[in-house]
Amino acid sequence: MEGFTPFWDILFAHAKDRAANERSVREYLTDTKTHWQYTHGVPADRLELIAPETWQLDQAGLDRKGNDEIQLQMFWDYQFNLDGYPKFQEYFRTHQPPLLVTWGRNDEIFGAAGAEAYKRDLPNGEYHLLDAGHFALETHGTEISEYIRDFLGRVID
Repeated sequence: MEGFTPFWDILFAHAKDRAANERSVREYLTDTKTHWQYTHGVPADRLELIAPETWQLDQAGLDRKGNDEIQLQMFWDYQFNLDGYPKFQEYFRTHQPPLLVTWGRNDEIFGAAGAEAYKRDLPNGEYHLLDAGHFALETHGTEISEYIRDFLGRVID
């Protein structure tokens, strides 16, 4: 599918055949994959900004008894999000709400193409692709907060 990274391949396969792909999706619930989500795509000089307890606390939540079934259902349900895209896009085209995008250029879950896609419907939005991964706030929180303060100072009366 256009704009989706390889991360989603197994999730789309899971949506078509849950039983055949469940084992692969369960890999997304491991400490290795959680750590990867926090660190992949992060410049080496910013890795130290990721406090270990952030991903470890996320993993502790994932490891709670019964949570794996909840996560599997959530991953399966993602396929239905796509049905809402045309309505969101129409809303954006019609109403042109102010938009600030701060996005990790190196995010392999929600790739940079996802940020770029907003430009079709919201060409006047403000876009910032950061040299960051999926959890950009962990490594670029100062920059992102500056973008937010500046943006809100211009769009709120």
